[in-house]
Formats: sequence, structure tokens, C-alpha cells
Amino acid sequence: MAAAAESPRKPGIAIVTGASGGIGAATARGLAAAGHRVVLTARRKDRIEALAAELTAAGHDATAYALDVTDRAAVDTFASAFRKVAVLVNNAGGALGADPVATGDPDDWRQMYETNVIGTLNVTQALLPALTASGDGTVVVVSSTAGHGTYEGGAGYVAAKHAEHVLAETLRLEIVGTPVRVIEVAPGMVRTEGFALTRFGGDEEKAAKVYAGVAEPLTAEDVADTITWAVTRPPHVNIDLLVVRPRAQASNTKVHREL
Repeated sequence: MAAAAESPRKPGIAIVTGASGGIGAATARGLAAAGHRVVLTARRKDRIEALAAELTAAGHDATAYALDVTDRAAVDTFASAFRKVAVLVNNAGGALGADPVATGDPDDWRQMYETNVIGTLNVTQALLPALTASGDGTVVVVSSTAGHGTYEGGAGYVAAKHAEHVLAETLRLEIVGTPVRVIEVAPGMVRTEGFALTRFGGDEEKAAKVYAGVAEPLTAEDVADTITWAVTRPPHVNIDLLVVRPRAQASNTKVHREL
């Protein structure tokens, strides 16, 4: 019997948060190449404007919009400009510190929760009507393997990513039957220009130790390729959860290092 033909997905507007660098910027490039009109959001206006110019010069349709996802009023204003949205990639987030629970900074914990969880909630709530109106919407939550396991010194980030995972899982249950898919992509060790450096307050030595001896951690492009693949599946196919790690990483705490 011949395989059934896949239903084509029609590219539309794809909004990517945290698009100023790393996974967000790489995902914007991937979705643009797949034919989407990409809207780049981040707090660093100069970075997203440069990326929008790069994509436009390459023949794609790209717009930059400076946005802090933790500012609900600003998010609502942004969302009001869209009647229909095909894809939302919730990528904005990050980690701060690696202290044990006994000495962790509550301000770091609060900021991580605000950006990773409340930021994702704000943008998803604001754009869900437009995603539904498209008749074929996709919400992507870029979480982390930290949302599926824990490790010493990571409780604040782990707690935030567990909450983000549960947000995605619960949303999928609540909107089943609507024309919106919910996809979670959970990357493991990814070497980007800013993640570890931001986590350790600009300490380059500490940041470098995260990847010490690991020949090939994931790149931002590896994760973006995964996100783009999941988004471009036929409309009836939902990739609930995709965990992606480098071959050298078996778990959050088991990493092969050649030192």
C-alpha cells in the first residue's frame, strides 16, 4: 500500500523570543529559510535589527521588535498587532548562578522564574488567540534537560525549567481539540556565545569549565535545526517532547570529557 501523502504546512508569521543570539537567532534563520515571515524579539534592539537586516538581505521577510517578555503590558501591545500567527517559539530565558540551595541568591531565582516561566506565560497567553485564528498554530517551548532532571548547584534554574516543562505539558492538555500544537524541545549541553558566561556573571574561566574536555557540545544551529524540523511536520503531527543532547552527554551529570 502506498504511503499516505503528507499534508503540506503553509508558512506564515513565526515569532521568536530571545532572538538576539544563540538558539533564538539560529532558529529565526531556520524558520526564515523554511519560508516563514519571522518576527524577532529580544531586549537587545541592535542585535535583532542586525539579524533582521541579514535575513532581509538574504531574501527573507524579517522584522525586529524590541521586547521584554516579563513586561506584560509591553507583550500585550506587541501581540495586538497580529491577527494570525503560525508559530511562536518561546526561547527567551537563561540561567543565573550555580550556588547550592543553602546559599542561592533569591534574586537570581526570581529573575530566572520571571524570564523562563512568566515570560513564556505572558507571550503564549497574549498570542494564543492569533495562533488559534491561523487554523494551524504551533507553540514551541524551548526548555532544557534541566526541566527533566536535576543536578547539584542548579536548583534555581532546574526549578524554573521544570515549571516551563509543566506549562507546556498542561497547555497541551487544555487546548487539545483546537488547531494549535504544543511542542517542547529540551536541549542538553549547548555551547553558545552567552549562556554560560551570563550564568557565571561574565567569569570566562568558570564558563569555559562547563565545556572543558567535551569535543563536540551541541551548537545553536543543532538545536535550531531540531526546532525547525518539529515545526515543519505535517499539521496533524505533534512532537510533544524532543530531548536533544550531544553524544558525549548521557545525562545532566554524566558527560564524557577528554581531559
